[in-house]
Amino acid sequence: MGVWSMDDITLTATSSTGTRTTITVLVVDDHALVREGTRELLGQDPSLEVIDAVGSGEEALEAVGVRTPMVALVDVNLPEMSGLELARVLHGAHPQIHVLMLSAYDDYAYVAEALDAGVSGYLLKTATAKELCDAVHAVADGIVVLDRQISQRLVRQRHSPTPSEGLLTPREVGVLELLVKGYSNRLIATHMSLGIRTVEGYVSNILSKLGASSRTEAVAQALRRGLVEVPR
Repeated sequence: MGVWSMDDITLTATSSTGTRTTITVLVVDDHALVREGTRELLGQDPSLEVIDAVGSGEEALEAVGVRTPMVALVDVNLPEMSGLELARVLHGAHPQIHVLMLSAYDDYAYVAEALDAGVSGYLLKTATAKELCDAVHAVADGIVVLDRQISQRLVRQRHSPTPSEGLLTPREVGVLELLVKGYSNRLIATHMSLGIRTVEGYVSNILSKLGASSRTEAVAQALRRGLVEVPR
């Protein structure tokens, strides 16, 4: 699982055998015109299949019960149950679903809350059709995607040290940087010339020090606190 700006992504989903895989998508937006427009847009990519388009979080949960999508494209502003609330429910009950949040808000407070909710991507509504399709492919492939405007702001930011940052050893910071790049434990071990058990120990320590329950959450915490930069 890596974290990338939209500048870095031009992907086509493939299976382990190298053949093209159809990515199933659920669209969740309370505006009918937006829903249908998004369905039509995604339908232009033959490797994407929109299995349903609904207008609320409750309808989304019902749709997931009928057929589970690989990716849920969710508007942050939904009636009754917000997009963030829906993301938390899906992350807890259906962790195999990759949630791609679509939002008009570029304030990083929203982005951080979305990442903490377990989303796999955060895209602004100013994104192009190609960027949207590429982002769907990316999150389906296990990559956490941030909109270009947001990632550029993050790279420019300079954060003051936090208590958690000071608690990480130089070696743990090195492992964390590779986690953000999407390296598996085995790849980290090879890259850093360490044993796999040693790497597992470092990852466990990082999760504990950041108060994270998973690698995905650790990456979200690292980005939110400015412990690492978005790969460029």
